[in-house]
Amino acid sequence: MDIGDFGVGAKALRQLIQATPIIDNHAHPLLKKSHVGEHPLLSIVSEAHAEALNASRTSLALIRAVKQLSGQLGCGETWEAVESAIERERESDYDGWTRQCLSGIACVLVDDGLDNEDAVEPYSHFDRFATSPSKRIVRIEHLAAKLIDDACLAQHSSGQAFEATISKFEVALKDAISDKEVVGFKSVICYRTGLDIASEENEAEARSAFEAIFTQRRAANAAPFTRINHRPLNQLIVHRLAQLIRDSEDEHKKPIQFHTGLGDNDLTLTKSSPSHLQEFARQYPTVPIVLLHSGYPFVREMGYMAALYANVYADIGLVFPLVNRDGQESVMRHVLELCPWEKVIWSTDGHWFPETYFLSIVQMREVFHTVLCEFVQKGDVTWDHASSIVQDVLFNTSNKIYRLGLTLQTLDLPIISNSAPGPATEVESQQLLQLLSNTDRPQYLRLYWIDYTGTPRMRIIPSRQVISALKSSKPLTITVTRVILGQLQDDSILSDIGPSGLYKLHPDLSSLRRGPKEGYTMLMCDCKEEDGSEVNLCPRTLLKKAVDQAREQDFELKFGFEIELVLVRYSRSGNYELHDADGHAWSTARSMDHEVVEKILEPAIQRLDEAGVYVEMLHAESAKGQFEIVLPPASPMAAVDTLVFAREVLSTCARAHGYKMTLHPKPISEACGTAAHTHISLASCNQDVSKQVYESFYAGILSHLRAICAFTYSNMVSYERVQDGVWAGGTWVAWGTQNRETPLRKIEGSHWEVKCIDGIANPYLAMAALVFAGVNGVAKQEKLVWGDCTKDPATLFWEERLNMGINSNLPASIEEALVSLVNDQEMTSLLGEHVVERYVAVKKAETRLLKGMETNERKKWIIDRY
Repeated sequence: MDIGDFGVGAKALRQLIQATPIIDNHAHPLLKKSHVGEHPLLSIVSEAHAEALNASRTSLALIRAVKQLSGQLGCGETWEAVESAIERERESDYDGWTRQCLSGIACVLVDDGLDNEDAVEPYSHFDRFATSPSKRIVRIEHLAAKLIDDACLAQHSSGQAFEATISKFEVALKDAISDKEVVGFKSVICYRTGLDIASEENEAEARSAFEAIFTQRRAANAAPFTRINHRPLNQLIVHRLAQLIRDSEDEHKKPIQFHTGLGDNDLTLTKSSPSHLQEFARQYPTVPIVLLHSGYPFVREMGYMAALYANVYADIGLVFPLVNRDGQESVMRHVLELCPWEKVIWSTDGHWFPETYFLSIVQMREVFHTVLCEFVQKGDVTWDHASSIVQDVLFNTSNKIYRLGLTLQTLDLPIISNSAPGPATEVESQQLLQLLSNTDRPQYLRLYWIDYTGTPRMRIIPSRQVISALKSSKPLTITVTRVILGQLQDDSILSDIGPSGLYKLHPDLSSLRRGPKEGYTMLMCDCKEEDGSEVNLCPRTLLKKAVDQAREQDFELKFGFEIELVLVRYSRSGNYELHDADGHAWSTARSMDHEVVEKILEPAIQRLDEAGVYVEMLHAESAKGQFEIVLPPASPMAAVDTLVFAREVLSTCARAHGYKMTLHPKPISEACGTAAHTHISLASCNQDVSKQVYESFYAGILSHLRAICAFTYSNMVSYERVQDGVWAGGTWVAWGTQNRETPLRKIEGSHWEVKCIDGIANPYLAMAALVFAGVNGVAKQEKLVWGDCTKDPATLFWEERLNMGINSNLPASIEEALVSLVNDQEMTSLLGEHVVERYVAVKKAETRLLKGMETNERKKWIIDRY
């Protein structure tokens, strides 16, 4: 799951769902105001009639509808209160209320083939409420019934009447095919005789059926003929329509909509499954077919049809609002199990009452948000995918298949210029604008980068400037001096870096989060050249390249981080002192009763939760004032971005109460050190990779671990923690199943933990080094020649270690680690010589600076900065 921007992404997705115009691909006319009271309002949530309709008062669908309508109407949450409030709206401003109910609809495609034509408004009535003119869907049974009735009265024989009917029917269909106001056709053969349409029309049987109609209609006092309910005749007119569409000269073929699934109780449910239309879809492969109403309850069958037949589309309408929330969510999940989202469209199936449109739209928006956020959270889709699903299902696909020629225009949703790192997506731009605009107080945007010393640095831009850039489509970038990747913590710079030249910081909008404190929004940045090209020295860019190489080997990575921290505060002497929690020890309950938990850690976790970072666990660590917070797994870049964000949140919460959160690897000489353990797992196509692949990955890391330590144990003080016997990963290059005395701990399958890393490393560089080494191991199919060490390697006899392939130590100092890095030509090649050269130069200068300090001065200096 791309958890780093989940909370903000979820809000932005909700905004996008609200702002995307809707093409309602199947609806029915509204009742005229003079007739609106003649039909029961309960029918807005049920297809039932009479007593069965009255029973719907206890349905979950009605209970939900009452809550939603009462909220819109400002009345009590009872059906009686809702009815009364709607009656008042009808009397006071029916058009205004209708406009509210249809809010968000850009275009309505209207099946106006109803029996009570005098009671309903014409299809063009919707033009008063939608932003684009409505269009007609011709219901062929309604058209044919009229022609049959006319022919039976005008002709003297059944045969003549049949010929006249079919002839005029085909002429009417041809006219409709060429009529620009008609965008499609509708068949309700599902209601009449079922969807199991014979592969060939049987004209002889159709004539026989017609003869019975003719005889009945010509009888004395006969009622007008209004309903074709004769299997061979019903099938004949459907085939004739399909043939005429197929044979039309227009390259764009108008679709046939079929009622499927749920409907009145006069259909045969077993014959309403879309699967019955398989042969028909095969028979007319150039005729677009739209399966209406979710096929409910045959939803998966509908999804199968749309997925397997190029000419078939799945409409997920009608279930809003007739089915309860869980059912609606299941419909969406089931359709998308197999069906590409570009084959899915949406409709209200609104009819008679404007409230049917309102409930359909409100409930659709809720369900889309819930299901799509769930997909993102599981890692099945990205936010970009989710936004595409919304826009395709609600607008783009209908616009295409009905050839409407409309333009999708959301409500003033600006897009950041493509000069950002990769084209900024619309949904990402919305996130930023929403966070900065929806407040009465000034907001500030923090743009972060992390330099080669692991120091987080930032620039702050007031929201007014950011909003102005967004609305004018200016690139949201800032210029900085090129020395940012060659300076030390005290702002001194390497001697061979000149004062001239600029980089541009490009914020990566996928890292957008509210925080780390009230009034701020945070973004991580990539360094770019002035022309927008990559800066090879940029740590985030380096990690992106490493992850791309993993994808080229056909696997994805997940990272999860543990934040170990120590809370200290200044003493009167100017030094740091630990908080006075008596009995503080690993996972003890009493350690969690101290004020720092209530004042700092719990508010920090709450702030992270609000930003979409869902902490998995908090507990006390062994050293006094030491705690651990476990972050959720995510894709590599999102995980590292989240790590940086979480540390900033913790730091600001600590400072707000006079404390300092430090990541110093060994702030208490006599106690356990402070690490930044990293969890790594591999997957391919959402499945665990093979043992051979993940063992090669970790073999690649072990092969280069001494060089990698230059990035993971990146500071002189890091090596104060490198000891045996303290569960810090030990001093030997080794691995072991659930062994905390090895730098690599195998947990289960491809899930391993890297223990030889601390919190003052630049996490982008450290992760890039690990990924490059691991991917190289997979490419070379390296063998895991080290044995599974289940004991502390330091306690083994040298023969035992050699038999397990454990024959080298981790570096004992930063100097040794840098030498190992320089001497490791393969690792240097993987990272890039320019990166290694610059990094080694920065670290040597940093080490000289630190060595010039006394021990206590150095400790305070590190705590001040990390």
